[in-house]
Amino acid sequence: MVQTKAEISRRNFLKSSSGVALFIGISGILPQLISCKDPNKIKEQLAQQPLTAWVKLSEDGLITIYNPAAEMGQGSMTSLPLIFAEEMDADWSMVKVEFSPQESEIYGSPGWNPGSKLMFTVGSRTTNSYYNVMRKAGAQARYVLMNSAAKHWEVPIEELTTSNSHVLHGRTNQKINYGALIPFLEMQETLPDFSEAQLKNPKDFKLVGKDIPRTEIPAKVIGSAMFAIDIRLPEMVYGVLERGNLHGSKPKLTNEAEILAMDGVVRIIPLDYAIGVVAKTLEQALSAKKSLKIDWSDSKASGHNSQEIYSTYEKIASQKEKGKVIIEIGDVSKAKKTAAKTYAVDYKNDYVYHAQMEPLNAVVKVAEDGGSAEVWVGSQQGMDTKLGVPKILGIAPENVKVHLQYLGGGFGRRSMNDFVEECANLAKEMAPLPVKLIWTREDDVTYGAFRPLSLQRLTANTDFKGNITSFSHTVVGDGGNLVASAVTNDHYDIPNQFAEWREASNGIRLKHWRAVGHGPNKFAIECMLDEIARDQGLDPLHLRRKLMAKAPRALATLEKVAELSNWNTPSVNGRAKGMAFVEHGSLGTGVCEISVDRSTGNIKVHHFWIALDAGVVVQPDNVKAQMEGGIIMGMSSVLKEQITIVNGRVQQSNYHDYNLLRMQDVPDSIETVILESAEVPEGVGETATPMVPCAIANAFLRLTGKPLRHLPFSPERVLQALNS
Repeated sequence: MVQTKAEISRRNFLKSSSGVALFIGISGILPQLISCKDPNKIKEQLAQQPLTAWVKLSEDGLITIYNPAAEMGQGSMTSLPLIFAEEMDADWSMVKVEFSPQESEIYGSPGWNPGSKLMFTVGSRTTNSYYNVMRKAGAQARYVLMNSAAKHWEVPIEELTTSNSHVLHGRTNQKINYGALIPFLEMQETLPDFSEAQLKNPKDFKLVGKDIPRTEIPAKVIGSAMFAIDIRLPEMVYGVLERGNLHGSKPKLTNEAEILAMDGVVRIIPLDYAIGVVAKTLEQALSAKKSLKIDWSDSKASGHNSQEIYSTYEKIASQKEKGKVIIEIGDVSKAKKTAAKTYAVDYKNDYVYHAQMEPLNAVVKVAEDGGSAEVWVGSQQGMDTKLGVPKILGIAPENVKVHLQYLGGGFGRRSMNDFVEECANLAKEMAPLPVKLIWTREDDVTYGAFRPLSLQRLTANTDFKGNITSFSHTVVGDGGNLVASAVTNDHYDIPNQFAEWREASNGIRLKHWRAVGHGPNKFAIECMLDEIARDQGLDPLHLRRKLMAKAPRALATLEKVAELSNWNTPSVNGRAKGMAFVEHGSLGTGVCEISVDRSTGNIKVHHFWIALDAGVVVQPDNVKAQMEGGIIMGMSSVLKEQITIVNGRVQQSNYHDYNLLRMQDVPDSIETVILESAEVPEGVGETATPMVPCAIANAFLRLTGKPLRHLPFSPERVLQALNS
């Protein structure tokens, strides 16, 4: 449906305002949008086309709060509206939650880049970046209601209070439900710009910090929750693409006439890197795809062998010329000259696939005149909330409406819009028929966008007392921040630090994978500390305790997890414990207990303990669930998962040869303790996963005296380490 001029003008008006938009009930209220010289004109626009912003209130007291973030199982559909409801003093039993429109100028957060607003559910920043936005918006909604009640009752607003969706006047014993206030609501020319001190004191929270059931769980349990894979539209056709397993290769179809003659095939649509097939049913499309005969060109990835490339990376790490400097504190070279001992170790990690549960898919419907489009997709959104579709179709962003759906797993993969853009390319050719594009699991494995392969060369120096005086970290790999993030040691008191990234590109598709660079780089850093501690005859706990002396919050997690895991009590025979500290928004220290089957090389994780400081915790039970999920995903990637590439071609194709953790491999227990904190909430979705490789490797070192330095810890590599 083509958007009206009124809609476009309202959007531009909102974009020019700095306040929080609010739509309540039939009459409509736009707080802080009264900078317009003619308020009546705004009312006229609203009467024509109601604006939906943060909250909608109906006469029966039902409150609809809009969630601007993707919901992929991490709980944002509850946590963000809960923050709003807390400050609004809403009756949570009368709250329902819906996805907000994908309009970043209204619903975006400045949490990623001050000065701009993005809708981007990645990096464990959602709660952190929206915390103050939602608190202030909720407080302003409460103020509108209180101010309207004050005028209705003709009493000072200062005499009013709110509780459980009611405004109360204690002196006259009057009480009115928020819904009942709708006929008396009035616009204000200005609203208070609430400061932190004017918002609720966390000790007075009634919803935040309590175990509130997640809003979307009932629908998921009974099967009514809509994922993009569930979308069916009238006259919808199905699209699939053959992309091959050599990244960057160009296709030449040699049997086009044969494919077009197949039952149900509607069209063949070639792309630079793939051949698209559109058919009446998914089965017909997949059948045609199997029959495609394609000649593939060479590409930049040709000749790349993932298990042989490390020797090249080692040479790059040994070059005298520096790479891109990430951090430089003190003088590492000077510290090395006066060092009592120098340690130099290389750590490696292979490619890893996202393995999200729901296959990548999208539905796009382009209008017959090509001037507008609708998209149904599960996306982690991005720098462009219209997901690249306007550029593909050559239309204005305001003419693309995105219907965000639940995501069946993201882990960073669904912040990449390639699958949406592919669907838009097919839909452009098929307009006005809606097109549903589905990636098969084989598509996603062979043409995946992987966590990069990389090498980390660490060099550390100690003085004659065993103190670490310098720490140097060289990362070799492709992807910039994908490999080079998380190399700083802000919570460790090391006077001289240096970190750099040296690029090595092999033409393989890469993408953010849960925790991004924290996985490989924290693995290297935390393992290096334990190797130094072992050589110096120190307890890893004591070494970290000393390094964290100036970081009290980090130290508190260390002390708590040592207590939780009974660190000082020896494990039973055949087991050992290892620890690791990770900062990824929130601060966490983890300890695991493992055993090793010395005949098979299989590592068994028996227990995992975590102490976490995440600032103000909105949903404690959900935080624990995220930590548990992060640990299990970390174990899967560390013990099972591996993408290998031979002559540029991905060797794995599905779960029969890309192994995942099984139920029998899950620890007997995962215990999380959340430390009390009044700090701004921090992300928790990516704190647990990077703990796993270093904690397991450090437990293995403690148990066997042998280091594990190459991810994943396959049985073959474990046996090799044991026999070294």
